[in-house]
Amino acid sequence: MEKHKDQEDLNLNQEHSQTPSEATENLEFKNRIPLEDLRKSVASLKAELAKVIVGQHEFIELLIVALLTDGHVLIEGVPGIAKTVTAKLFAKTLNTAFSRIQFTPDLMPSDVLGTSVLNMKTSDFEFKHGPIFSNIILIDEINRAPAKTQAALFEVMEERQITIDGHKYELEKPFMVLATQNPIEQEGTYALPEAQLDRFLFKIKVEYPDLEDEILILKSQNARKGSQLEVVNAILSPEKLQEYRDQTRQVLVEEKILNYIASITVKSRTHPHLYLGGSPRASLAIMNSAKAFAAINGRDFVTPEDVKRAVTPVLRHRVILSPEREMEGMTPETVIEMLVQSVEVPR
Repeated sequence: MEKHKDQEDLNLNQEHSQTPSEATENLEFKNRIPLEDLRKSVASLKAELAKVIVGQHEFIELLIVALLTDGHVLIEGVPGIAKTVTAKLFAKTLNTAFSRIQFTPDLMPSDVLGTSVLNMKTSDFEFKHGPIFSNIILIDEINRAPAKTQAALFEVMEERQITIDGHKYELEKPFMVLATQNPIEQEGTYALPEAQLDRFLFKIKVEYPDLEDEILILKSQNARKGSQLEVVNAILSPEKLQEYRDQTRQVLVEEKILNYIASITVKSRTHPHLYLGGSPRASLAIMNSAKAFAAINGRDFVTPEDVKRAVTPVLRHRVILSPEREMEGMTPETVIEMLVQSVEVPR
């Protein structure tokens, strides 16, 4: 009996003498959702892109978060900073169909969605699928096409279906739109309507690389002999991606975090510097993005930091500055930062 008690004391002492790292491992082990496989896949995906893309860590992470939350991404940046290349390589890491559409001023909705063509043999009209019928769609220079062509994307981006001539055509999963635009050149461009902007989960602003990254870009391009696309391999299958999306949806969001998200969005609608605030769709986008940020960091619960990381890319294209603040040169990002600072962080 005494020997048994000594053994119990020994076990108790061993539990208390764990190192901090061991304690952390045990905490991770007790996750309700098995996220280790997801974390490894995300790390592998980043490693594949790093073979070609230098820097741009936030850009790549936001693309992965959008993929896990089944959202579309608007990518904005000046020409020549690898927006299109990154989007193409990102699509290459997924073992799915890929389609690239170059938007031009003379592009018609039927050039994107498809059209009905008369079959002379059967005397019936047959629907010919357009390039939008794919999994990952890269729309280059989205603001080059006129409003009627941009409006053709409303239904497909929101409902993952197309209705033509009274027939509904479902698109295969996954379906993700990566659209690029140049903020500098305004001649021959058409501003995206608010309804379309609201359908993008994120607007990612891609900046110039710093000196160190610029040197690395030159070195890697100078040393490379083959094509960029040949270097990158597929990491994720559609089945695995759907499994990771299901896991991401199960990440826990406490009520105080939900209140925090709602407070930020609601306050944006009454902020004195903003003419237009975030919609309920913005609140949902922040919540779902925060879940994905938590999942790729191996946590099955959302923290206020996850919410803060999601707020700017979710809101920057949804809010409109008041005319006075816009004339003063204030940016949406500045106001969003002020907004987040004004809302109390839950403890």
